[in-house]
Amino acid sequence: MIKRSKSEHVFSVFNTIILFILMLLCAYPMFYVLCASFSDPMKLMAHDGFLFKPLGFDLNAYKTVLANPELYTGYGNTILYVVAGAALNMIMTLLGGFCLSRKNLLWKNTIMLIFAFTMYFGGGLIPTYLIVESLGLVNSRWSMIIIGCVSTYNMIIMRTAIYGIPDSIEEAAEIDGAGHLTVLWRIVAPLCKPTIAVLALFYIFGKWNDWFNPMIYLRDRSKYPLQTFLRELLIIENTTNAADEAALRDTANLNMSKYVIQYCTIIVSTTPILCVYPFLQKYFASGVMVGAVKG
Repeated sequence: MIKRSKSEHVFSVFNTIILFILMLLCAYPMFYVLCASFSDPMKLMAHDGFLFKPLGFDLNAYKTVLANPELYTGYGNTILYVVAGAALNMIMTLLGGFCLSRKNLLWKNTIMLIFAFTMYFGGGLIPTYLIVESLGLVNSRWSMIIIGCVSTYNMIIMRTAIYGIPDSIEEAAEIDGAGHLTVLWRIVAPLCKPTIAVLALFYIFGKWNDWFNPMIYLRDRSKYPLQTFLRELLIIENTTNAADEAALRDTANLNMSKYVIQYCTIIVSTTPILCVYPFLQKYFASGVMVGAVKG
């Protein structure tokens, strides 16, 4: 073992303390929501300050949330958008990164400059909406899948990861008669598995948490993803319309605090995506480093 100096020990302890504090700051809000979702509404409303355990134990809020048919409609739509959208994202990102990594690509620097330009300058919401409308994608599920199908930043990471693959491996495959697609799917993709896993995680999280695009481009509630329904529930507390409040009481059958309903909805909507992360977490550090450092 390498003997560390006293200053290195002090730095390690200080760094551990800082990271532990940051972890608490990130984890406690979710822990608070979890405890509040199982709490008795009256006790929760009377409570002030930190919360470290449920106040009482009440499952009526979960029963109310799970009885709402829009929850399952949102889940179905979200799963569709995540699976189809993330798959398209990864295919386009992998193809773009592979093409831009070719050393003999004509006008490669110019094409890369055009892609990089989009990272700093965009047309804005109105021109984007007009283009989507002209393509007939307004109020279509395809708008949730196609819009933003490539992230320039992620494509650059993919290109850099492919740069790190030795040329000799690809040259050996080409000598054996492999074409570009064979090299991509049989050699490049398996060797870039950590980077692909990390970028897939980014795309999945982005699709799962997307509520703005559905709010802009979708009109039919049967096509809304889960996050759009969640947003409506979370902002209902700011609604002053008495008719809306009455409708909320009828649909949610509320003899309980609306805040507990909101906490339950947050837990129900975030639990699936939290269960996915551990399966990809092992690729996270290596994938980011492989795609971010060339050499």
